[in-house]
Amino acid sequence: MPYRRRNQTKTAWIRSVLPYSIALGPVSTIFQLLILNLNGTVVDVGVALTIYNIITIPASIFWGFVTDRFQKRKPLILISYTLMGGLLLTFFFASTVYSLSLLYGVFSLATTASTTPLNLLVMETERKKKWASAFARLSMMTSIGQTTGLILSMIWASFYQLSYIVIFLAILSLISAGLSLIMIKEPAIFFERQVIALTKISLFERLKTVPHFFLRIPRLNDFKRTFRTLRYDLTRQTSLLYISICSFYLASGLFNTSLVPSLQANQISSLLIFLVITIGMLVQIISFRYTGVFAEKLVLVKASVVGLALRSITYGILGVSALTVSGIWYFVAVLIFYPLAAGVAYAIYYTASNTMVFNTLGHMRQGYSLGVYSALVGIAMMSGSLISGFTSFYIGYSATFILAAVFLAISIWLISLLSHKRLHY
Repeated sequence: MPYRRRNQTKTAWIRSVLPYSIALGPVSTIFQLLILNLNGTVVDVGVALTIYNIITIPASIFWGFVTDRFQKRKPLILISYTLMGGLLLTFFFASTVYSLSLLYGVFSLATTASTTPLNLLVMETERKKKWASAFARLSMMTSIGQTTGLILSMIWASFYQLSYIVIFLAILSLISAGLSLIMIKEPAIFFERQVIALTKISLFERLKTVPHFFLRIPRLNDFKRTFRTLRYDLTRQTSLLYISICSFYLASGLFNTSLVPSLQANQISSLLIFLVITIGMLVQIISFRYTGVFAEKLVLVKASVVGLALRSITYGILGVSALTVSGIWYFVAVLIFYPLAAGVAYAIYYTASNTMVFNTLGHMRQGYSLGVYSALVGIAMMSGSLISGFTSFYIGYSATFILAAVFLAISIWLISLLSHKRLHY
């Protein structure tokens, strides 16, 4: 058998991810629309997303330790896909906002179970010099699946009741479970989770799926050690970077929580809402293809500022649009500026900022550094989602979007204080 064919066979299991990715892609948007269709408000959406983010943190810690303890990849991936399929079926029977919100919170248990095993499986079934191409295939399969899921949901929303699509998505997730059972072979060697943090491409893919990665549970002293360095110019770089990233995720939570409710409040159909999210995803996929080269040509701090500035401007424009226009004109504004924020700006910032995070990780302090970083990001996302629901309900969507733009401006200010000569910034 030629080497190329033999090499492809090693990672043929990656194809089993496709049905799962198709099922996962539209879930967040579907969930928000289902809550609104049950006469829920943007406050309900914000609280539900907050519950999801709260559960994601301990879920990430739990599944990470389970991964290291049992040294098995296939069972965890099967649990993730099967649990997700079962929960999607229960979505169909949820008749109240409260039950749906609780189910979506538990949903995070399913989605976090497979993230680390999948990343480790790539590294355990492929030679080190081929890791980049193997992760690229996994990322491509995930992106294709999520985009396909959004397109299918858009088509479905044109002809059928939205709640029925969760049955179809549940079947897809269970198909992935069946494919994984057949295609995944336990590797001959097993890596600990720490190896993910040692390689930039693996850490990038891990954080792209779930922006929390705990090698150990952070302690109070870890936070004190991180923020104590703020008093000294020579050592405050990591602290400023982490706080700046927190401000970014706070802004993202504010904006993303209220986007779908703001569109529905303007009488935009589910079909067009899915169209907006789909275009945003497509632009993001294309942007990630080219932003790596862009970020490498610029100093990382400057690349981060470019991404943050573009995202802040688009959030601000959409905030003004929410105040001054309505109906189809508001939809047009979102259709133009949301892909710039979620696609181009996010891809530039993600590439540059996560490269800087990777550069802060020393071999001796990965556990506490990633623990503090992950906890701060989780708190920021929870806070953004919770605040967003209440500000949008009581003050208006325009205030929420403009507030998100302000937090991005704060992130720009903080990251501009970094010295690009230290830690390869």
